[in-house]
Amino acid sequence: MDTAARQLQAEVNRLQHELQTLKVQYLNDDDELITISEYILKRLEQLNVTSIFGVPGDFNMPFLDFIEDHPTIEWIGNCNELNAAYAADGYARVKEHSIGVVVTTFGVGELSAINGIAGAFSEMVPVLHIVGVPSTTQLKNKPMLHHTLGNGKFDVYTKAAEQVTIAQAMLMNKTQAATEIDRLLTECIVHARPVYLTLPMDLTTEKIPAKRLKVELSRTPPPNDPDVESYVLDEIMELVDDAKQDIIVLVDACAIRHDMRQEVNDLLVTTQFPVYATPMGKTAVSEEHERYGGIYIGSITHPSIKERVENANLILSIGGLKSDFNTGMFTYRIPATHTIELHSDHTLVRHAKFPGIGMKSLLPKLTERLSKYQEGASRIPVPHYKLDVPKESDDKISHAYFWPRVGKFFRKQDVIVAETGTSNFGMMDVPMPEKSVFVSQILYGSIGWATASTLGAALAARDKCLGRTILFTGDGSMELTVQEISTMTHHNLTPILFVLNNKGYNIERHLHGLNRKYNDIVDWKWTSLLTTLGDLEGKMSKSYTVRSKSELNKLLDDEEFASAQKIQLVEVIMDKYDTPRALQAAADLTAKMAAGHL
Repeated sequence: MDTAARQLQAEVNRLQHELQTLKVQYLNDDDELITISEYILKRLEQLNVTSIFGVPGDFNMPFLDFIEDHPTIEWIGNCNELNAAYAADGYARVKEHSIGVVVTTFGVGELSAINGIAGAFSEMVPVLHIVGVPSTTQLKNKPMLHHTLGNGKFDVYTKAAEQVTIAQAMLMNKTQAATEIDRLLTECIVHARPVYLTLPMDLTTEKIPAKRLKVELSRTPPPNDPDVESYVLDEIMELVDDAKQDIIVLVDACAIRHDMRQEVNDLLVTTQFPVYATPMGKTAVSEEHERYGGIYIGSITHPSIKERVENANLILSIGGLKSDFNTGMFTYRIPATHTIELHSDHTLVRHAKFPGIGMKSLLPKLTERLSKYQEGASRIPVPHYKLDVPKESDDKISHAYFWPRVGKFFRKQDVIVAETGTSNFGMMDVPMPEKSVFVSQILYGSIGWATASTLGAALAARDKCLGRTILFTGDGSMELTVQEISTMTHHNLTPILFVLNNKGYNIERHLHGLNRKYNDIVDWKWTSLLTTLGDLEGKMSKSYTVRSKSELNKLLDDEEFASAQKIQLVEVIMDKYDTPRALQAAADLTAKMAAGHL
């Protein structure tokens, strides 16, 4: 054998040895075993989860040991399970490309959380609900355990969860554990809905192969049928041609929930079409965008915006969600013949529905074909909506004054949380700065949601290095979930909490029972809350009461206050019967609906 041949053979031998080494290493990697608890947490780590919410109970504590010992995921112990579910919801909304996670115990804990999970389902928020349950032996034998109904029916809680989650997995052995966990998480992130996982105590430490962790979970929705998608694009383009460039884009909630912000922005840059948003779509598009015209809420809309939207030849609706409060009590005046609706799992072109044609794949292709309209569309003027602070003769803080004024207080990248009702309606017309995040629960509308949700929102904002977290809520709403302020303080969060003190349920008063006692509440000493709930020495917080415009302006202009270095609560004294413009209009429409006049 000559020298060249020997060198070649040596190289072949070397490569074969390296290949064998890699095979052995791969097999060893495949043979790696980790506990089911570690597998769950590793998947959550891959999804960029850094906080898990919940309340300890004897059936979930074996799993909590693993959470507490995890190097990058922090256990956020809550005051009750409902608050924990609300916090997980707020966390998922702000974190994006991630999910919220809540851990409860069997029966009593999970039922306490179920209202929060239902809200996440209603509003399409991805939340994983992990329930620590009795051992697999106990689940099979059904003894009369605590936290059960005492009738041997161990599946009643799971049946309840099935109504408010998109997928469920009840682990009973280690064989299918990894497959089931991955299935659940994929459903959660693709469909933006909550899912439910039961984890028996005896399975928390069972070991399973780790090899599936090498493959990332898919975030991609099911592919569109290419032939149907092509037909839909042709149909849309025909309508666009007929519209003679009088086209507007209307962005709604599902554009946020299904991660369409970038695709929507690409559409606007490419086409220069005017764009408007719904209340649930607020901040899906930058409200400082040069082509942004304001919020459309049916008949409640500002007249100039209403006229522009309803008179357009064609409306391209992205991620629409036509609930009562999101549509001005169903007062849209937009005919289906002038509308194209893009949704996560179907497309509507006028009256024709195309199931399985989702916007994630469709919109980029549509954007490319619409680029030729940019020059003409860019010449269509879009008056930039602004909300001036009114000049009022007295010094009392009115809603007409308060909301435009706090709008001037907002900064780029602020996270703004508004409670269902007064705060939500007050905030609708307020323009938001660039890259700000607006968080509200307009569809489900669970009173008290916002305070606990602020905990999750503030943690996510800290993770993402966003701006301040600012809550607007009413005194009645905060009394439901106020305990979670202590959790905020414990974790060194510094939100600004505006509490509107109008001595009761303002939205309820204006919907029904203006002078009824059931809409009144017991007043609290609001400025003592922070030092009661966590800041016992009074060094980590500051509280204020403002009773007049001058006091409000002085506080909002104070740089130390605005810097949000401490958790701060602002009690805003308002008239018992005053209410935002949009809320009064919605209440009037509700009364007409109740009387059968709409």
